[in-house]
Amino acid sequence: MLEGPEPGYITTGEATRRYDPPVFVLGPQLTMQVRAAGMADLPFVLGLAPRLAAFGLPPWRAETHVVEAERRALARALEAASPDGPVILAEDADGSRLGFAYLERQTDYFTGREHTHVSVLAVAHTAEGRGVGRALLDAAEAWARRHGDPFITLNVFSQNTRARAVYERLGYGPETLRYVKPLDRDRAP
Repeated sequence: MLEGPEPGYITTGEATRRYDPPVFVLGPQLTMQVRAAGMADLPFVLGLAPRLAAFGLPPWRAETHVVEAERRALARALEAASPDGPVILAEDADGSRLGFAYLERQTDYFTGREHTHVSVLAVAHTAEGRGVGRALLDAAEAWARRHGDPFITLNVFSQNTRARAVYERLGYGPETLRYVKPLDRDRAP
């Protein structure tokens, strides 16, 4: 359930922005808000990077490569503080951080139209199953609608069946499947 003002970014300078957070009331045990993440949130955001590989990866992907690549992308996004590539963060009423999403503007290959892409979504282990991912995706969708986007996209490893089920319950559907064939088993792609 969404309460409060419609969320929105207000850019007051290249590195300064404010997010009018939506407030989500998810039953008697959890109320949270979604806000723009800043550099003070960097340790939390980078600390969740191992969760992005915790569900099992294809055999040709090394967990360390995935985690470090995500950490580099997230650090760049927070350092840039770009309104076109925001990192949004969910926190509870006490200010405890619960999860985050990194949003990017992308151009659709088939139509050439811009849209919002959820590049990274991670929820703290202690907050799993409490609606945090849904709240972040709802906030991402609101952000996409404010940009007039025709759709929103995200990627997920095929082995991440729990996340795939959540995305499908929220109306996302598979579009293309990327196949990988390692040519040298000793060198991962």
